[in-house]
Amino acid sequence: MDKPSFDPGFTEKYRGDLHRIINPNGEFNVRRRGATWRDVHPYLFMINTSWPVFVGLIFAAYVIANLVFAFVYLGIGIEHLRGAEDGAAFARFQSAFFFSAQTFTTLGYGRISPDGLLANLVAASQALLGLMAFAIVTGLVFGRFSRPAARLAFSRQMVVAPYQTGNSLQFRVANRRSNNLMEIEARVLLMTVEPSDRGLVRKYKPLTLERASVLFLPLTWTIVHPIEEASPLWGQTAEDLARQQAEFLILIKAFDDTFFQTVHVRHSYRHEQVIWGARFVPAFEADAGGEMVLDLKRLSETTPAQNLGAP
Repeated sequence: MDKPSFDPGFTEKYRGDLHRIINPNGEFNVRRRGATWRDVHPYLFMINTSWPVFVGLIFAAYVIANLVFAFVYLGIGIEHLRGAEDGAAFARFQSAFFFSAQTFTTLGYGRISPDGLLANLVAASQALLGLMAFAIVTGLVFGRFSRPAARLAFSRQMVVAPYQTGNSLQFRVANRRSNNLMEIEARVLLMTVEPSDRGLVRKYKPLTLERASVLFLPLTWTIVHPIEEASPLWGQTAEDLARQQAEFLILIKAFDDTFFQTVHVRHSYRHEQVIWGARFVPAFEADAGGEMVLDLKRLSETTPAQNLGAP
């Protein structure tokens, strides 16, 4: 029986799928099913969803809540809202809706006020609900703004470039934001699909890096894996990687000096994203004043490499 290889948590089982393990946005290519409503965490969803969805949901909840209370006030009777228009149906609804909005936000312009025990009870309950709702929304907004998240730029492709007397596999990263990242560490795994006595299985092999960490990341960092005899890529060609459905899994860890917290970034490259016989061109230069200028648009720029050696 084959000796089990290192499994980072993606399992060795292979079922004939051709999808990548880590999507380009850094999310794992895993779809869950069988969960119940008890497994849904609204806070996690609201923190992790995109800003357009977040704002849209908050606005929709605000409108729906005011619509519900507007119909409650109409059910009680528009005559119990002192100062409300008692004319056409739309005018009554409009008065009830905007009174609801003013009560929900505890604003209260004073033109319309509740009259009677039932109307006052509903208005008091809505005011309490509004205070709780806005406290929750404030916490969600703070949580989204205060959550540390590294914004690293990865080169669109990897390259196999000359390195010393041999070759190397390289890719490049840079910090898109102006915050300072310190003590950056990188780990790279090679995932391949290989035959075994159990059929086709996924194999994971760590790639040794020329330099696995840097102290600072103000410019670019070219992460290099020397292709030596001990490397899993030794003797491999582009056709070999395609046949093995190779994928390079990347985990980068850094300390965010702004939030004083550790952040993690995931990325991956498929075999078709590897350019053989190329090297990266510099993405930064000194200007006339002597300051270094980083051009993120040139992060993926390459040029043909000369004298690419045979492994």
